[in-house]
Amino acid sequence: MKSSVEDIRRRFDADVERFSNLDTGQSATVDAPLAMALVAKAAAATTTHARHVLDVGCGAGNYTLKLLESLPGLDVTLIDLSRPMLDRAVERVAKATAGTVTAIQGDIREVELGDGRFDIVVASAVLHHLRTDVEWRAVFTAFHRALRPGGSVWVFDLVESAIPAVQRLMWERYGEYLSGLKDDAYRDHVFAYVEREDTPRPLTFQLDLLREVGFTQVEVLHKNVCFAAFGAVMDGQPRPV
Repeated sequence: MKSSVEDIRRRFDADVERFSNLDTGQSATVDAPLAMALVAKAAAATTTHARHVLDVGCGAGNYTLKLLESLPGLDVTLIDLSRPMLDRAVERVAKATAGTVTAIQGDIREVELGDGRFDIVVASAVLHHLRTDVEWRAVFTAFHRALRPGGSVWVFDLVESAIPAVQRLMWERYGEYLSGLKDDAYRDHVFAYVEREDTPRPLTFQLDLLREVGFTQVEVLHKNVCFAAFGAVMDGQPRPV
């Protein structure tokens, strides 16, 4: 049995301090600082007109903070399961932007995003908690609908391989990374909670799904072992400010 939403919420409630650290908060995630920088730079480069960013599974706000370095003054909407994590994100982000900051505690599968409200959507290390293909399609569809013309969505997450032999190879290499980072006990600890909590999908599945829900410009920024940064840009001309 996979962890419930409440189980996942409780784990993140207790881990606010670690996830508030830009350098070490996601050490178990391969190339986390690089991916954060690439996502922020790609979002800023493709969506220069942006006025409003939606950060899904915002954690302590690290991705929005990095994005605000390139696009200052944005309005920000933050969504997270964890109230303590959300409170920390609001505290940090409010100091970094002159725009409005809105916090929503909830599950992305249940939050109504609306139509054409945002210019950028970022989702880091959150979508792997989706369970069924129906949920994946619904969430990607909601992202597409929530963006204004010319907007963009950017994801960094744990991914599977569609080829079983490659999946075994990538998982072995990820285990070597975790053991090298700390030790074999740490590797086993991470593997246990991934097995308990996560249901990632292949990168190819997610890229195809982005196209299926309406994005025509899809791009991979980075992939290393079983983590990938990627995104898509909406058709249409940005609305004038």
